[in-house]
Amino acid sequence: MDPVTILLSIAILGGVGFTFGSLIALANSRLRVWEDPRIDAVTGMLPGANCGACGFAGCRAFAEAVITGRTPPAACTVMGDEDRSDVAAYLGVDVGQAAKRVARLMCAGGTDVAPRKADYRGITSCAAAVAVGGGGKACAWGCIGLGDCAVACDFDAITMNDVDLPVVDPGKCTACNDCVVACPLDLFVLLPEDAHLIVQCRNLLTGDAAEGVCSVACNACGRCVADAAAGLIEMRNGLAVVDYERIELENPAATARCPTGAIAWVDGTQFELAPAAVGSGAS
Repeated sequence: MDPVTILLSIAILGGVGFTFGSLIALANSRLRVWEDPRIDAVTGMLPGANCGACGFAGCRAFAEAVITGRTPPAACTVMGDEDRSDVAAYLGVDVGQAAKRVARLMCAGGTDVAPRKADYRGITSCAAAVAVGGGGKACAWGCIGLGDCAVACDFDAITMNDVDLPVVDPGKCTACNDCVVACPLDLFVLLPEDAHLIVQCRNLLTGDAAEGVCSVACNACGRCVADAAAGLIEMRNGLAVVDYERIELENPAATARCPTGAIAWVDGTQFELAPAAVGSGAS
């Protein structure tokens, strides 16, 4: 090939490359969105769990919110107190306060009190059992007990006890919401840790029918409503429901006359963890 042709080709390609490079550089300088360099720094200080317990879509989004003052460092429930203080010190802001929330199970119907109407034999999964035949329990709303919630928890905060109920460790729970999503019967809710009154039942039967499928079911007797502060508890479709917006009205007296123990005063861990089950997790 003619050397002149080669040099001309190189010149043309070089010119085209230079032109497009210059256009890209110009576009970058005009269209580039400035990002606060502290975002990367704070993100690096966070645990990287991306669990969403803080209410934001991951740790980076949380870092942006802290830097812009939309939420305090204390809103990260995965970090320890020292780590939260480090973030606050780096940004020169107050650590702030955030009410700790924990996962609570709206069912106390373990295998000792809630009979089964059929044996499920298949994949060890609550979701699979429910899909096959409702789970096999006489109470169609009760905890299946196969541990999908424990498997979903990335923080090892849930352990299955000897009556197949998930026991949540409040100290490890970050309120990440994974157990809420994993439960096929929507039995988990996230509540403030200082919300003590819990109706451990989602049964929609009443009276003898309710107790016939679970001895600790809410039978809609209404005694808790009568004994609680006005407006704290109401009956909805035959089930006692606590208004947690009125948490300051809570009192253990609301549980005193419950004939089945469906409503409980919970301080700390919700259920007993049998010694044999300690550290066993879900299988």
